[in-house]
Amino acid sequence: MRVGVTGARGLLGQALVQAFRFAHQVYPLNRADADITRFEEVLALLEKLRLDVVVHTAAVRDLDICETDPARAFLVNFHGTRHVVEAARRTGAAVAHISTDAVFDGKSERPYTESDIANPPTVYGRAKLRAEEVVKTLPSFWIFRVSILFGPGKANLVADAVRTVGEGGEVLAPRDQTANATYTPDAARKIAEVVGSGRCGLYHLANQGSCSRFELVRRAVDLAGLDAGKIRGVASAEMGRPAARLKYAVMEMTALEQAGFTLPRPWPEALAEYVPMILPRP
Repeated sequence: MRVGVTGARGLLGQALVQAFRFAHQVYPLNRADADITRFEEVLALLEKLRLDVVVHTAAVRDLDICETDPARAFLVNFHGTRHVVEAARRTGAAVAHISTDAVFDGKSERPYTESDIANPPTVYGRAKLRAEEVVKTLPSFWIFRVSILFGPGKANLVADAVRTVGEGGEVLAPRDQTANATYTPDAARKIAEVVGSGRCGLYHLANQGSCSRFELVRRAVDLAGLDAGKIRGVASAEMGRPAARLKYAVMEMTALEQAGFTLPRPWPEALAEYVPMILPRP
């Protein structure tokens, strides 16, 4: 297949380019290739490349930026996706869209399944949910909801915490936000597998198990051989951020299991693989 990956310099985008390269012809796409907020540019690019699948990762992912600038959030995360979808429709391409656990309200007492009602409390979540609805109008699509990304290639909360503690600093991390952690190489390989199978649909995707951000970064710092006491757990309210954070956003990967796919490994195993990659070389 001819596969284009938007946001190819992003954390997950880089991993997706690598994962699809094993069996497909991949085109890493960034803003210099086409600005997704401009439909004409997106259409011209897709007509030129004649893609079979567009893996759409490009987005404004910072919840606080989205909350304080809703126009930008909807321009990129909703209208940008709408442009990709319409260009794909006109050129005969399918779309694999990267979405988020932020489409839920965080009030559940059990893991969310793909059939649960989405009710996002943030601008980011609402824009991403609108984008999902547009993607679903295509005859062939995939939607992958992911959470707490970490992995090689770009800054992320795990790498930032290890670096800060390694430099003698302290890190504040919320104790009261429970979700899934997603190792980007694992997620990218699974996305490539699912897309390659042709089994379209909506999928939750993360490494197995749940954790708070505090638990995730504390374990990473411990694996790095550093002082885990430098990670201080706090309540989300103490962070003073504009966007509300979900207290509980754990996702169950029901659709993957029902479609016959194996689930990614548990997050502690993935974290143990990743941490040595970000340690300074002796």
